Amino acid sequence: MVTRARLKSILTGLALYAMAAAIVGYFGINAYTGKYGLNARQELDQEIVALTSELARLKRERAEGEQRVSLLRSEKIDPDMLDERARFQLQFVNPHDLVRMNNSN
Repeated sequence: MVTRARLKSILTGLALYAMAAAIVGYFGINAYTGKYGLNARQELDQEIVALTSELARLKRERAEGEQRVSLLRSEKIDPDMLDERARFQLQFVNPHDLVRMNNSN
């Protein structure tokens, strides 16, 4: 009887340590691979860098567009810009323009 009680207490202790190790392991693995873990943080950092560069590109593109639009405003119309847009939209060519045709083979 004494050996069974001792064996039972040893197995109970081992089971408690095993459960504690499993819980610590579970949280450790989730800290590394989980939704908010270390891997996710690295991926978020890479995405932040990519989106920051895209934002800078879009800001430059917008500034260029705003600059072109400002040239077409009625207070200060740039004659060259107006002529270019009118020709493009009406598909006209100035008689003094030189047109070069490329043969695509």
